[in-house]
Amino acid sequence: QVQLVESGGGLVQPGGSLRLSCTASGLTFNLYTMTWYRQAPGKERELVASITRTSGTNYANSVKGRFTISRDNAENTVYLQMNSLKPEDTAVYYCNARFSTISNWGQGTQVPVSS
Repeated sequence: QVQLVESGGGLVQPGGSLRLSCTASGLTFNLYTMTWYRQAPGKERELVASITRTSGTNYANSVKGRFTISRDNAENTVYLQMNSLKPEDTAVYYCNARFSTISNWGQGTQVPVSS
């Protein structure tokens, strides 16, 4: 059974930093493209950042230069380092693991950015 467990969310002030983690089990982690998505209240889910099995990365324009995605295949974990957070980054952040037509989602972790 595949499980993706996100952690690291929580209230942060504008300009602050957080690191999200997503630990996977039940799959061959190093074969999967790992992606962070987010969904703000009243908005559609959007891609934030992705990392392929060869560590190629892709970022949404809105987070380029502020967020960094990385992976540790030995720990079956993908990270999202978020710096210079803005109120518009407020959302539930979801982890996704994708291999071919297989797609698995975590339960999400909330990141409110507010003073």
